[in-house]
Amino acid sequence: MLSRTLLLGAWFPALVSAQQVTSVDRQVVAAAIWSEARYNYAYWDAMRADWDSAFAAQVTETSGRTPVSDVQFFRHLRRFVALLGDGQAELIPPPSVAARLARPPLALRSIERRPFIMDYAVNDEMRIARPERLAEIMAVQGIPAEQWIRDSVLSEIAAATEPSRWERAVTRMLEGEKGTALQLQLRLPGGAQRGASVTRSVALSARWPLEPPAIEVDTLAGRAIWVRVNSLAREGVVEAFDRALGDTPRLSGVVLDLREAAGTGSGRENGYAILARLIERPVLSSRWRTPQYRPAYRGADAPDSSGVWLIAPSDTIWPRRDHARFSGPVAVLASPRTAGAAEDLLVAFRNASRGPVIGETSAGSTGQTLLLPLGRGWLFRVTVTRDAFPDGVEFAHTGIAPELPVIVRVDDVLAGRDAALERAREYLKTPPRR
Repeated sequence: MLSRTLLLGAWFPALVSAQQVTSVDRQVVAAAIWSEARYNYAYWDAMRADWDSAFAAQVTETSGRTPVSDVQFFRHLRRFVALLGDGQAELIPPPSVAARLARPPLALRSIERRPFIMDYAVNDEMRIARPERLAEIMAVQGIPAEQWIRDSVLSEIAAATEPSRWERAVTRMLEGEKGTALQLQLRLPGGAQRGASVTRSVALSARWPLEPPAIEVDTLAGRAIWVRVNSLAREGVVEAFDRALGDTPRLSGVVLDLREAAGTGSGRENGYAILARLIERPVLSSRWRTPQYRPAYRGADAPDSSGVWLIAPSDTIWPRRDHARFSGPVAVLASPRTAGAAEDLLVAFRNASRGPVIGETSAGSTGQTLLLPLGRGWLFRVTVTRDAFPDGVEFAHTGIAPELPVIVRVDDVLAGRDAALERAREYLKTPPRR
């Protein structure tokens, strides 16, 4: 195995050509991914791929006579990382590579495994292309959308569950070399079809123009509120929730919408602070364990050290005392995009018995992560803990199933109906007696 000094501290010479990193340097980056995942990944026993063979293929590919660009090399590494099945795994290229990858300013969503345009950032090109919200992408470059996703995107997506993997693939289905054009075939909400030309103009290293605020709040009929939490990791999210709830919450109900709360494990404490305003008694959080590497256990009787764990029990979430607590009915909405710290919030909410989880099964991608340097500006994020309910039942790779399932249908979305929200509003009107 390459030494840790070589893996993490090597300095690579800068080249001016499109292939900025030599084949040897690329092998070192691939070796660092292989080593860090093998040493730190918490779900190694769930691996289905042959990690060693995949690494050998990377080495063979990078040492071939036909060099590939750094962008192509990045995509090869993403396929390598996707084999882990880690929904929080992420390969972050150096700025010089990230700036050359881009996507059009379109927010995409998978509905019944079909890609729809939910929103777009208005610019000169979009004024001409007129993509229209809720238009379905039927084809890309003349290739049917489903085939395009399967052949060009899906193999690069790291996800714990298949629905979450497809959702992420749709989100990234238009990524590619910055400045290149794509010809889309669209089906508009009324049924008419037409083409649209869009450019990959927003670099992966740039701020996404359609990023929503951390929290959005709307009022519902009968003095209830609908709180959409889009990120638990951002600063000020707890304060924003406190303002929405008020100091003397005289509300009839709260719908806590976590359907777009994706991200990594960061933000867990923010989620617990939000829940602490909705409970009257202490609640247990999720528990976790992390591998302990002990070389002596790699003998014939114990061929892998992953059976040795450092185990942390559940924490206790106490009701908040700095603000008045809300004791009325609460419902939580979830989807395959609900991941990271939002899933830990789902676990604690279920333990609190404060109401139902409504919607779809969550992503099954949570736990603490490490962001590890690979050298020359490359970074690698991997999950290093296995989270579970207080009774020890793990939910990664399966997700957290809702008590009240609601399937998202294309017809409902095109008609402007939010079936999960409607089901939550029905619950708030007639909640069961606690």
